[in-house]
Amino acid sequence: MATRGARPKPAALRVVSGTHRSDRHGDAGDASDGAAASADAFGKIQKPAWLKGEAAKAWNRWIEPAFWLDAAREASAIAFCELWSEFRASPANFQSARHGQLRSYMSELGLTDERNRIVSGEDGKKDKGARFFD
Repeated sequence: MATRGARPKPAALRVVSGTHRSDRHGDAGDASDGAAASADAFGKIQKPAWLKGEAAKAWNRWIEPAFWLDAAREASAIAFCELWSEFRASPANFQSARHGQLRSYMSELGLTDERNRIVSGEDGKKDKGARFFD
């Protein structure tokens, strides 16, 4: 059965997106330190060597640029890429339940939030979320 409401954001995304509230989540510095410690403990997300074809293209297109993901989300990232590969192989036979799973994985990985996207600034350098946090 589904749960109501939006899923809780990870501490790192709350701090980056500016939705961290000290009355609910505690000190922002502690949250940033905890998120950094968690990322160090799990390590950077790595593309599996056996990922091929459309799944590998999906990894390169969506997972690789997602700087906020760590190895704790690797299983979800792999499942998302495999579902994308399945969709690309036969879009007409891709069931609506699978669409729901695909959307859920995208949301869980933070791929649907515009604030996570890297935007180029005036000087041509890539700036993380510049238009939202200036």
